[in-house]
Amino acid sequence: MDTLLLSFVTFAPAVAALILLVVARGEDAAADLVAKRFALAATGFTFLISLFILAQFDPENTGFQMVEEAEWIMGLKYKMGVDGISVLFVMLTTFMMPLVIAASWGVKTRVKEYMIAFLFLETLMLGVFMALDLVLFYLFFEAGLIPMFLIIGIWGGAERIYASFKFFLYTFLGSVLMLVAMVAMFAEAGTTDIPSLMIHQFDFDSFSILGIQIVGGMQTLLFLAFFASFAVKMPMWPVHTWLPDAHVQAPTAGSVVLAAILLKMGGYGFLRFSLPMFPVGSEVMTGFVFWLSAIAIVYTSLVALVQEDMKKLIAYSSVAHMGYVTMGIFAANQQGVDGAIFQMSSHGFISGALFLCVGVVYDRMHTRQIDAYGGLVNNMPAYALIFMLFTMANVGLPGTSGFIGEFLTLVGIFQVNTWVALVATSGVILSAAYALWLYRRVMMGDLIKESLRAISDLTRQEKLIFAPLIIMTILLGIYPALVLDLTGPSVQALVENFHAATDEAGLSNKLAASQ
Repeated sequence: MDTLLLSFVTFAPAVAALILLVVARGEDAAADLVAKRFALAATGFTFLISLFILAQFDPENTGFQMVEEAEWIMGLKYKMGVDGISVLFVMLTTFMMPLVIAASWGVKTRVKEYMIAFLFLETLMLGVFMALDLVLFYLFFEAGLIPMFLIIGIWGGAERIYASFKFFLYTFLGSVLMLVAMVAMFAEAGTTDIPSLMIHQFDFDSFSILGIQIVGGMQTLLFLAFFASFAVKMPMWPVHTWLPDAHVQAPTAGSVVLAAILLKMGGYGFLRFSLPMFPVGSEVMTGFVFWLSAIAIVYTSLVALVQEDMKKLIAYSSVAHMGYVTMGIFAANQQGVDGAIFQMSSHGFISGALFLCVGVVYDRMHTRQIDAYGGLVNNMPAYALIFMLFTMANVGLPGTSGFIGEFLTLVGIFQVNTWVALVATSGVILSAAYALWLYRRVMMGDLIKESLRAISDLTRQEKLIFAPLIIMTILLGIYPALVLDLTGPSVQALVENFHAATDEAGLSNKLAASQ
C-alpha cells in the first residue's frame, strides 16, 4: 500500500465522484441527502488515508519521499512524490475538504453535480502538490480551473457568469506563458522531471532584446513566465481583481476552497519552481516582487476599509495576507520562507473560517451587506465569540496562528530590506482597522433592525464545522513547531541551494557593476 499511497490519496475523491455519477439517481430530498453523505464520507476517508502519508514522512530527509513513477502516454512520465514543503499542503487540502462538504449541507439545486465538482476539485488540487513532472503538474494545475469555474458559474450569485469567466480568463492567460516556458525548459534540459530540473543550471548570461538588457538572461525570462501564472493565482497586485468578484459570487463552500487551498498553489509554485530552478532570475527580480507585495498589503487593506460587502472585505484581506507570503518567499532566508509557508497554512484555516462565518449569517438573512446587520451579539453570542476569534487571528493576535506567520515573514524581510519591512508592518495596523471595524458594525450595538430579531444562534452542526478550525488556529499559535519542524529541513535545503547558485553566478558583483 505504501508504494501507491500518494496515488491512492490523490484519486480516491475522483473515484468517489465517478461512483456518485454512475450510481446516484433521482432529484428528491432523499437522493440529495445520500449524495451529501457519500461525498462527506469520501472526503473524510481521504483525510484518514492521508494521515498515513504524514506518519511515514521523515522531515529530516530533504529529498522527495514516497516517489511513484510509471510510464504514461506519448513517452511522458507519471511521477508523484512529497517533500517537507508539499506534504503540508496535501494535509491542508485533505483536512479542509470534509469541512467544505459539511458546509454545503444547505445546497438545494443539483446537489449530486455539486458534490461531484468538489470531489474532482480535491483530486486536482492534491495532484498539483504531489506531481513531480512538468506536464503532469501543468495538467493538474490547469484542470483545477474547470470544477471551480462550474462551481462559481452554476451555484454562484447574481453576477456569477461574469465572475466565473473573469476568474477563468485571468488564470488561464497567466498559465499560457508558463506553458511556453515549460517547452523552453524541456528544449534546454531535455527532461520534464522536476527533481532533475531543480539541479539543472539554466543559462543566466545577460543578453539584450530590442535594446533592453536582460540581466540574468534565460533564467529571468523563464522566471517572468512562471511569475505571470503564479502571481495571478496568488493573486498579487495588480492582477488580483478577479478574486473579490469570484469570492462574492461563489457559494460559501466555493469561497472556502478558493481561500483555503487554491490561492496556495501560487505560493507553492514559487517555492517549487521559481527559487530552485531560476535562482538568478529570482534574485534579479526580488526588488520588483518586494514592492509589488508591499503595495498589495497597503493598497488592498485600504480598499478593504471601504467595502460594503462582507465577502469582498475578507477577499481583499486575503490579497493583503498573500502579500506577506510573496515577501517571505523572496526574502530567501530561513525565517522568511518558513514564515511564508506557515502563513499559507494558517491563512487556510483563518480565511476559510471567516468565509464560513459570512455563510452562517447569509443562510439566515440572504444578504452580505454590512449595513444590513448590527447588534448580532445579543441574539448570537456563540457566533460572536467565534467570529471574534477568527477576526483576531486574521489581524495577527499573539496566541493565534496568524501572528506566527506574519511575524516570521516580517523578521525575514527585515534582514533583506528594511524599507519594505516598514511598509509591510504598516499593513498590520491597517488590517486591524478594517477587521475590527467590520466586527463592530456587524456584532456590536443594540439589535434595532426588525428583520434581525428572530435570528438564531449557531446550530450544533455549524459548531462542529468550526471546531477543527478553532483547534488548529489556536494550536498552531501556541505550538508552531508542529508545522515548522515538518517544513524546516526542506526549507533550509532550499535556501542553501538558492544562495549557493546565486553566489556561483557572482550575481551581487554583476548587479553592482551594472548599476
